Amino acid sequence: MDKKFWKNKTVVITGGGGFLGSHLVSLLKPLAPKKIIIPRSKDYDLRNLADCAKVVKGADIVIHLAANVGGIGYNQEFPGTLFYDNLLMGVHLMEEARRAKVKKFVGIGTICAYPKLTPVPFKEENLWDGYPEETNAPYGLAKKMLLVQSQAYRAQYKFNSIYLLPVNLYGPGDNFDPKSSHVIPALIKRFVDATRKKQEEVVIWGTGKPTREFLYVEDAARAILLAAEKYNSGEPVNIGSSFEISIKDLAQTIKKVTGYQGKVVFDKTKPDGQPRRKLDVSRAKKEFGFESEVNFEQGLKKTVEWYENK
Repeated sequence: MDKKFWKNKTVVITGGGGFLGSHLVSLLKPLAPKKIIIPRSKDYDLRNLADCAKVVKGADIVIHLAANVGGIGYNQEFPGTLFYDNLLMGVHLMEEARRAKVKKFVGIGTICAYPKLTPVPFKEENLWDGYPEETNAPYGLAKKMLLVQSQAYRAQYKFNSIYLLPVNLYGPGDNFDPKSSHVIPALIKRFVDATRKKQEEVVIWGTGKPTREFLYVEDAARAILLAAEKYNSGEPVNIGSSFEISIKDLAQTIKKVTGYQGKVVFDKTKPDGQPRRKLDVSRAKKEFGFESEVNFEQGLKKTVEWYENK
């Protein structure tokens, strides 16, 4: 990464205290920008235009990571909240960043924005080829509007806004709350708890057949900083690892890493979510030289260790 790029820059990172944000801040600090500002939700409500104006004042770069986000169950329970919160945060923050003459806006989208039946691997040009998977469509579409706004502002105002689409992230510091966690922390928690309580079986939602791609959180943070330095185009960019695994194999891998000795049972009455997720990541490599570095099982071990010791 380029220390010269960050010199004398004031960087605002929304969601900087969260899972991805805390790793991003840790990577950014050694690059010695002039100032890193992390607005906290207790002080600023990013759904509020006036609060967004305060947050972006004096910023050179805004990296928008803040989101209301969760797994399948959370998406099913709060579709309206997820749509409203994520749409308003993005719309207001980018508008105020434009008005404050921020030099660069880095918007973070989601692969939930892709159509349910996207050809695999997902290419950026497939984004508009259909409706997202129903359980996470309100969240996915709200985040997708950040791309529409980004391209519209580039066209009308010459505003330098970019849009990145990270795949499912995992790693130390993830959200392990069973009500809102994603699949890897949810499974780690179940297997670790089952081992401690000597439970005979662990029950997992769905058939185990869907596949997912996962990216270690530090890799994702590095990708965002590289894009902030080097990428200045309106086209969206996938951020992933090119590693695809079925939920069934994922469960077996986590079982092995946690040392759980019991049975794994799939509850087929529960939804599977999107059938397959794997990204074409060639644009990120071509445009700003990003490739993932952390091996999946190695990343899982670090995540399990963090959870067991927290």
